Amino acid sequence: MILTDLLSNKPVLVGLHLGFAIVGIDLLLWHLGELVAGVGSSKRLKWVAVFAAGSFGLSWFVGGYYYVKFYGSLVKPVILKSAVPWAHAVVMESKEHIFLFILPLALTILFLSFLSMEELKNNGLKKPLMFLVGLTAGLSLLIGLMGFIISSAARWG
Repeated sequence: MILTDLLSNKPVLVGLHLGFAIVGIDLLLWHLGELVAGVGSSKRLKWVAVFAAGSFGLSWFVGGYYYVKFYGSLVKPVILKSAVPWAHAVVMESKEHIFLFILPLALTILFLSFLSMEELKNNGLKKPLMFLVGLTAGLSLLIGLMGFIISSAARWG
């Protein structure tokens, strides 16, 4: 009963989607800080990466459910009939495609995080991993901005 109510509540789904994404971004920034400091615990790096990937996975799932269940039939038509149809045609289409890369990037970060700090340094992977973590966090923030534009367009419609 509670799960059914939760899955039919659009604001709760959007909030969960956003909340899981924010937690994932925060964890990636923590991960990046550990890498920059270079003295982080390998065990801590692994757990932060596990929770970041898990959080992005949950955001993916909740966002996908919302998109299939509500966005296409309720929100998209409102945006397309509004003064800013490009919010769907350009921003949402871009968001959908960039969003698909976040979980594979988070999983790549996770797999690389199972190497020790010494292994990362010795194999020349520390800087590429730092770049990948920063890129993933940056893309996730960009997706958040796109979500704001789309939500605003739905409210203007």
